[in-house]
Amino acid sequence: MASSVAKNILKSIREKGFGAFLRELKDEGYLRCLPDGNLLQTKIHNIGATLVGVDKFGNKYYEKLNTQYGRHRWVEYAEKSRYNASQVPAEWHGWLHFITDHTGDELLLLKPKRYGVEHKENLSGEGEQYIYHSKGHALNPGQRNWTRYQPWQSKLEP
Repeated sequence: MASSVAKNILKSIREKGFGAFLRELKDEGYLRCLPDGNLLQTKIHNIGATLVGVDKFGNKYYEKLNTQYGRHRWVEYAEKSRYNASQVPAEWHGWLHFITDHTGDELLLLKPKRYGVEHKENLSGEGEQYIYHSKGHALNPGQRNWTRYQPWQSKLEP
């Protein structure tokens, strides 16, 4: 892997020049991502990749065709500190998972405006206010009062 990263860095320097390469490192946030291992891995993987598109949330979608099939499409999330898979809208989900070769931008042009619901990320794992607790759960603020339960009694006298 290290050799492919070095090759891609040298290729990028040859194509753009050293000054442009350093500006890109700064603009893309490579220096800020050093404390976050996942982001650093994504940034290193982005070297030599093609930016396919950006969705309305700012997520960037990349493709690198000279790598292993099934691992050559990925997303770099706009929100670097808190990210999960539900931040990918439906039109880009199909492209990421090889359901379609149309990018999200192409699918948005094809999609009729009167259909579909606007995408919202799933916040179920983010804080107490978003976690669902059933009526009988101890953490549910509107917990059911189970003391009202009366066992069934037969009305037939033996």
